[in-house]
Amino acid sequence: MSAKNKKNLNQDSNPNPLHDRHGLIYARVSSKRQETDGSGLQSQEGRCRAQLEQIKVPYDRTFPDSFTGAGDFVKRPAMKRMLDYIDRNPHKKFVVVFDDLKRFARDAKFHFELKTAFKIRDVMLRCLNYNFDESPEGQFAELIFAGHAELERHQNKRQVIQKQRARLELGYWAFGSKRGYKMTKDPQHGMLSLPKKEDVDLLKPALELFANGTYVRKIDACDFLIKNGFWKRKYASAYIDKFTEILKDPFYMGDIYFPKWGVTRRKGHHQGIISAETFDLIQKRLDKNGITKTIRKDTTEDFPLRGLLSCSGCGHSITAAWTRSRQKLFPYYFCQNGDCEFGKKSIRKKTIEDEFGLLLRKTKLRREVGNVVQKVFDSVWEEEISVMKKEEGSLDRKKSDLKNKAKDLTDMILSAKNDKVKSAYENRLEEVMQELESASEVVPLKQIDLTIPYRNALDISVGLVENPYPIWEKMSVVGKHQLFFFIFDEKLRYSKKEGYRNNNLPYAVRLFEEFATTNPRDVEKGGVEPPCK
Repeated sequence: MSAKNKKNLNQDSNPNPLHDRHGLIYARVSSKRQETDGSGLQSQEGRCRAQLEQIKVPYDRTFPDSFTGAGDFVKRPAMKRMLDYIDRNPHKKFVVVFDDLKRFARDAKFHFELKTAFKIRDVMLRCLNYNFDESPEGQFAELIFAGHAELERHQNKRQVIQKQRARLELGYWAFGSKRGYKMTKDPQHGMLSLPKKEDVDLLKPALELFANGTYVRKIDACDFLIKNGFWKRKYASAYIDKFTEILKDPFYMGDIYFPKWGVTRRKGHHQGIISAETFDLIQKRLDKNGITKTIRKDTTEDFPLRGLLSCSGCGHSITAAWTRSRQKLFPYYFCQNGDCEFGKKSIRKKTIEDEFGLLLRKTKLRREVGNVVQKVFDSVWEEEISVMKKEEGSLDRKKSDLKNKAKDLTDMILSAKNDKVKSAYENRLEEVMQELESASEVVPLKQIDLTIPYRNALDISVGLVENPYPIWEKMSVVGKHQLFFFIFDEKLRYSKKEGYRNNNLPYAVRLFEEFATTNPRDVEKGGVEPPCK
């Protein structure tokens, strides 16, 4: 055999595995600092490009990532985009280059799962600081390296948590800036949270107006913050959860609290933007709005008022129980405080509950108050319908996106050459179709006669405020306790001698009467400065 034929035979028996492949680069950093130092994204990409030139593989594109930590590789945005890109181009063969094994995965389990995901897609891997070797010894060494990377990650996490917990225990916020604050380096305190004047001037009044009841609902405060530029989106409903977090956070009254790490509430070194009194008022309002008043676990239908009344003599709660005589059981309410003048003195169940029924029945709305109730209800109803229409528009866009995704997945299934890849597409297509089916089950607003629920809800709302007794009678004992704290803002005081001591109207009626009876002439006029809009 001639030398030329031997050369051709050797070339055919040892084909170049990188032939006709396209180069993809995966670069990852886990902090802003790494983006600018020697291990930053640009540095990684430059080294990987040089490697592609060396192995004579044409460069296709780079997928930069700033995902922090370990876990499922699909949660890394850039890694997911790269896998999706490979799946959308089944006619191409790829080689993925990255500069260090730690960039690939810092979790041993997901390291090998990610490696398998590339293998079933016929993707080759090249690491600048490590040579993949599929021999038994090479796989064992790779397992050791992946395990070491995971150990190092856990040790780093432990050290960071220890330092952050120490800062929290000293009264410093140890994480990113809270909304309304900025982290500033202080010569005495190190990194310290300082209020941002432009944000505090809006957030502070929003919190205070919610605390004193000027803003009846959270969405009203959110709307105020949006209109004044504190938040940028158009819809106040998008910020209710964020505003709720701010309302519950003692950070805004100057305290540090992080129960997840066992850091109890303590005074912080940062400046609060609301007083402790305002914060306490907010928590009381949240308890009332969420109907989170404590409902006794031993509450039964036998004693619906147990846990709702307090003794006028000592302020202790009035409890209830059955008392046995020689032949019968008798139901009584009583104060358990032995030092109270009414302590251990029984009150007949019928007496205390009948008097409560009279208290509810004598609650009557004046005509002008009923008109206010309807106007407030109409305003809330229109706002809720507006939100529903916006949500319906978002749902229509979601259905359109799901239909396009289903079409793309169908095309990928038809063009896929690998059975495992095809199976993965089919599973994903099934998930998309289930989402689409669920979205399609929502009845469009145009098919609903909104006048029916409007009239029913209005009648219930006005009826509840005008005459709550019939509704009280129909509810379960748990429902009665929830309704009680809507009607009254605290437990009712009861005296064995004088009966119910509360002369105030129920809270809901009092609220609307204040709206209806306000004299416009009593409103303070504008002074030197122009009045608010």
